[in-house]
Amino acid sequence: MSRKVVRSSKFRHVFGQAVKADQCYDDIRISQMTWDSNFCTVNPRFVAMIVDASGGGAFIVLPLNKTGRIDMSYPTVCGHTGPVLDIEFCPHNDNIIASASEDCSVMVWEIPDNGLTSPLTEPVVKLDGHSKRVGTLSWHPTAHNVLMTAGCDNVLILWNVARGEAMVRMDTVHTDMIYSAVWNRDGSQILTTCKDKIIRILDPRKGTVIAEKEKPHEGTRPVRAVFMSDGKILSTGFSRMSERQVALWDPKNFTEPLTLQELDTGSGVLLPFYDPDTSVVYLGGKGDSSIRYFEVTDEAPYVHYLSMYSGKDSQKGMGYMPKRGLEVNKCEIARFYKLHERKCEPIIMTVPRKSDLFQEDLYPDTIGPEPSVEADDWFAGKEAPPILISLKDGFVATTKSREFKVHKSLLKTTSGSGAGQANSMLTFDVQSLNKELKDLRAEVEALTKRVKELESKH
Repeated sequence: MSRKVVRSSKFRHVFGQAVKADQCYDDIRISQMTWDSNFCTVNPRFVAMIVDASGGGAFIVLPLNKTGRIDMSYPTVCGHTGPVLDIEFCPHNDNIIASASEDCSVMVWEIPDNGLTSPLTEPVVKLDGHSKRVGTLSWHPTAHNVLMTAGCDNVLILWNVARGEAMVRMDTVHTDMIYSAVWNRDGSQILTTCKDKIIRILDPRKGTVIAEKEKPHEGTRPVRAVFMSDGKILSTGFSRMSERQVALWDPKNFTEPLTLQELDTGSGVLLPFYDPDTSVVYLGGKGDSSIRYFEVTDEAPYVHYLSMYSGKDSQKGMGYMPKRGLEVNKCEIARFYKLHERKCEPIIMTVPRKSDLFQEDLYPDTIGPEPSVEADDWFAGKEAPPILISLKDGFVATTKSREFKVHKSLLKTTSGSGAGQANSMLTFDVQSLNKELKDLRAEVEALTKRVKELESKH
């Protein structure tokens, strides 16, 4: 009788645990929309969740430490005229968040340092270019102010947010609705899944297809896919018998998967979260109450099941904390913000260790908040690997993360001279802008009055 040798892995005993009740965010009416996005985004400062809103779309942004019961009157970000479908914090500035909506628009917002004290209705930038609802958005991992959006109009757009301009528009690549769109680690490629049952790897600046795979999963339900750090692709989908599957692909040879595993007969789309530092991938299904996790390695069967965290309540969505927001002294390797009907519950994944020294093997240098290239340079063809930081002393967010700059041309309806605009950059936050406009109007009125007085004297 051959006994199976147990594979050694430091992540075999990853332990998932929900936080205590008083560390959850309670009494939040999570959106009832049936859309397969995360509905939640988080960074070391804030957690944001899409909420139900009467007469439009809204999401709530809470400082991380504002746990407990959230007052019904807590201000929201509510500038969209239709339900919000996806939100994501900018990786290079913790105060900046983008939202995509059923109203066909994408908006970029600036959240004050201590959170909102009044409803936020004016975005810093509004991006109009889609003709149907926009269901997916994602910030570029290394280039500052580059945002990708994908809509139900089968169009994928790359924006230079600082200019408010669509720089690349891919409107002939996808023949049906785009389910998901993600970047690879340095943002040199995009991976999309589509209702036409094709996974595509795209060159983002040329807008061309590098490789594609038809029917990675036989079933008709939506597929999700993410890049692994070595360029391989992990996909989740359904078999012809509606069983949920996870597969690993090598794009150099897309004919057969390296591995294909059937998991269960759940109906929710499995959302994959990949950690390139540990090569652990977490799968959380919409409507599930569990999070499964696997280690991805170089040898067969490549995707090794580790364990599963199970909670009592099913999840409507999930936020995933960037590595720099974790507590390294507690050997925390991942943290999820799990959305229920009326609350958000942080789930902490740890590797139990006896020593309280910094565990270097768990925390290699990881992506920091500093971009490695500006939008204009990136669109001009410049590549840059991510700028890594050490977590040895825990990451401390500086009080003012990188300023969000918007070109003055955004505030004009007619465009002036290109070079002059490019140099005249304006940093502002929405609140002070409104005040400035008020003051300017008053000045103009006073001057008009003065001119009339002078004219009447002559």
